[in-house]
This record gives sequence, C-alpha cells and structure tokens, in this order.
Amino acid sequence: MKKILLLCDGENFPSGATRFIRQMRETEPLYVKGLFMDPMDVLDMIPVGFIPYSGPYQQLKQAEKQMLRKSQDQFVEAFKDAGIKYEIYPHVGEWNRELFVRESRFADLVVISEELFSANTMEVQPNFYMIEALRASESPVVVVPENFSQIDHLAFAYDGGKESMFAIKQFTYLFPNLTDLPSEFVHIKDEAADNIPERALLGEFTFSHFEAQQTSKLHFDPKKYLTSWLGTKKNVFLVSGSFSRSAVSNVFRKSFADHVIAEHSCPIFIAHFS
Repeated sequence: MKKILLLCDGENFPSGATRFIRQMRETEPLYVKGLFMDPMDVLDMIPVGFIPYSGPYQQLKQAEKQMLRKSQDQFVEAFKDAGIKYEIYPHVGEWNRELFVRESRFADLVVISEELFSANTMEVQPNFYMIEALRASESPVVVVPENFSQIDHLAFAYDGGKESMFAIKQFTYLFPNLTDLPSEFVHIKDEAADNIPERALLGEFTFSHFEAQQTSKLHFDPKKYLTSWLGTKKNVFLVSGSFSRSAVSNVFRKSFADHVIAEHSCPIFIAHFS
C-alpha cells in the first residue's frame, strides 16, 4: 500500500489528479490523504486600514466554506467509490508551507493539479503557490493536467547526472506496474554531437527494469521545443529530475518543467534528489 498526499485548494477540486490516483488503485491498494489549503484568505483582499461592514465579509467567508465543503464532498465520493482508503486533514486555512513540508515527508507521493491549484489567485502556472509546493515537497510529486485520461507512453529526461538517475529510480520503485509501457530515455541538448552520457550504464539499468525501451538524443533546446515533442506522443507521462529549490534560480532561469506545466502538456513526475 502507498500513501498519497493530494494537495487541493478549497475552490478547485482536481478531477484530473483524482483520475490519476484512481488508476493507480487498479493495480495496488492506496491510502489517500487530502490536504486542503486556500492560498489566500479573503482578509488579504481588504485594503490596510479599511474596516468593512461585517455583512459582506461574512458572506465571503460563508461562500468560501461552502466551496471547501463541496470539494471535500467530491474527494470523499471519488475515493469511497473506488474502494480507496482516505482521510481529510482537519486543517482548513491559507497556504501553510511548514504543514505541507511535514505532511509530504510522511507520504510516498504528492499529487497536485497542473492547472487548478490556486488558479483563482494566480492563473499563470506554475504560480507562486505551486512553485512553493514543488520546491518544498519532501517526497516525489506528480503534477497532473485536468484532461488526464490514461498513460500509454513514458518519457524520461536524462542528462547523465545523479538527479536524473535518481528520478528514474524513484519512478521505477513507485510505479513498477508502468514499466512494461513503451519507454523512451531522452538526452536533450542543442548540439550536433550524438553522444549520450554513460549510455552503456544507462542501458544496463533500463534493460533491467523496462520491457520496451529505447534511448535517443534530441538536438534542440528543451525549454523551447520539449512541449511540442511531447505533443507527438499519445498519453505520455514525463519523468524529470529535481525542480529547483532555489528562489533565485526560479526567478532568473526557468526549467523545461516550468514550460511543460504552463502548457498543461502531460503529467510530469518530479523527484528531488535532496
């Protein structure tokens, strides 16, 4: 049995992420914990020094509670119907990084919506709250688009480094039931050379774990063209190394993972090395 932490906000129930988890249940028992956090409290929208009439504020809070209850009801219905053990964490409130870190530390996997988490606060993904979650998580994360249906193909971003190999290993241990799918291990670099770092050793590992696999070199800038390449693959699941934990790095240098999330291209598995 695996423990899954489903990160939600109170306004946007992640249907795609729920379908992803339900499909996991088809091959193994699961325990899913729902962590509901509202990225912004309604008080944050009130100008400093302004004391509002309590009626509108109370109406906003009541509407917020109703949306949260609706999301939680959808959570219960989805997992009870699938025969999945579930729990809803009793905390209800705004984004709490420390709480999320603690909960993710004791989970096998975090699942989050590629489009909807805190979308009403900041529409462009990955927004501040999603970046915070991806940086802070102490377990691997799967980010799932709302149009998710199934997985038919695996694509592994490989650069020869320890982080990309760590991600491949973590995926193998967490999703052994998917290793019989067509799997492509791609080294992406905008250069003419065809060499792939440690190709022989990579082959030894992949032949040990994957039924139908190939290794290839793609000669383009992944930040510009990876999403287009992924679009040629039907129902692909992308496996990536670490999402940067550095705020400075994310301000000045976006990774290809940012672009995949922004385009809602496909589910993406992100494993932190440290």
